Amino acid sequence: MVAAAFTVDLDKPLVFQVGHLEEQYQEWVHQPVVSKEGPRFFENGVLEFLTRTKWWAVPLIWLPVVCWCLSTSIQMGRTITEVAMMVVFGIFLWTLIEYVLHRFLFHINTKSYWANTAHYLLHGCHHKHPMDGLRLVFPPAAAAILCFPFWNLIKLFSTPSTTPGLFGGGLLGYVIYDCTHYYLHHGQPSSDPAKYLKKYHLNHHFRIQTKGFGITSTLWDHVFGTLPSTKAADKSI
Repeated sequence: MVAAAFTVDLDKPLVFQVGHLEEQYQEWVHQPVVSKEGPRFFENGVLEFLTRTKWWAVPLIWLPVVCWCLSTSIQMGRTITEVAMMVVFGIFLWTLIEYVLHRFLFHINTKSYWANTAHYLLHGCHHKHPMDGLRLVFPPAAAAILCFPFWNLIKLFSTPSTTPGLFGGGLLGYVIYDCTHYYLHHGQPSSDPAKYLKKYHLNHHFRIQTKGFGITSTLWDHVFGTLPSTKAADKSI
């Protein structure tokens, strides 16, 4: 006897519903609902509040931390030129982290109840409701938790005086990423490279969701062969 397929009620809190989709979850979550009004996630008001973040909260909270990190490296004896080089390298490193996380974690295939639920909270919600402006940037509380493992990772291959500068550069890369991501969804760029990046990213959402994982750059899509094909190429196949 075949069990009836589960149907998600979009008018009710979604988080604890989506897990019931099991193997149908991946197909469901990649069928976007285009609306600036996002769904409710939780019945609990506090949890619901923590899932919503204004885009400007990201630079407001994290840029002072970036400045503290860079000034710490300078106070520990590093020159401004050296710190500037750390920032450039940190931003470059972030572009790779951005790509790896997006491709291998955010787009992991899930089918069990709790795996589907976790994936929806992490990234699935963004693909289901790509224009939800309050769930586009990463919540500060979650970002703060992730700062600790990234700081410790940098400490493994750097000196005490370079760790703050490299971390600050990577954190600046994250701020650029989140603000760029928001702009690509809600801004109206009139010239390249922003106009190209917007088209490139929306192509990932609405056309080929298994390719085009770069947000701030297409560099790593070129390197790792995940650059999406053009419409003209698709038509010729």
